[in-house]
Amino acid sequence: MLLTEHDIYLFREGTHGRAYEKLGAHILPAEGARPAGTHFAVWAPNAASVAVIGDFNGWNPQAHRLTPRDDSSGIWEGFIADIARGTLYKYHIISRHAGYTVAKSDPFAFRCETPPQTASVVWDLAYEWGDARWLANRAQT
Repeated sequence: MLLTEHDIYLFREGTHGRAYEKLGAHILPAEGARPAGTHFAVWAPNAASVAVIGDFNGWNPQAHRLTPRDDSSGIWEGFIADIARGTLYKYHIISRHAGYTVAKSDPFAFRCETPPQTASVVWDLAYEWGDARWLANRAQT
């Protein structure tokens, strides 16, 4: 699980300096019986329901519902198998107040579509540097 009790404590206190590592979409490799996929987490304290919609499920809000954490943090989370880098998604949120419904981009997304489109894109922060040869030459001079 990406979110620990300590993370929730810091989040509630407003001092979590690395919330981007915990909230949003995070690609996870296969581990044990769990297949590869993406873990989603979003803070929606006034939501009655939160789902992940995207190009992978025909933007269907019934297909992949998130679960509210049982710690009253207002964070909803879930894992969806086979969701990989480049997948388009949004959060489909139904409010507890009069059932207001909205499809929202992920405020913690690492990448998003080019306007006027507004979907978030599953991505990661991995970057493969290409300067190894230059660094080796620099060390010799």
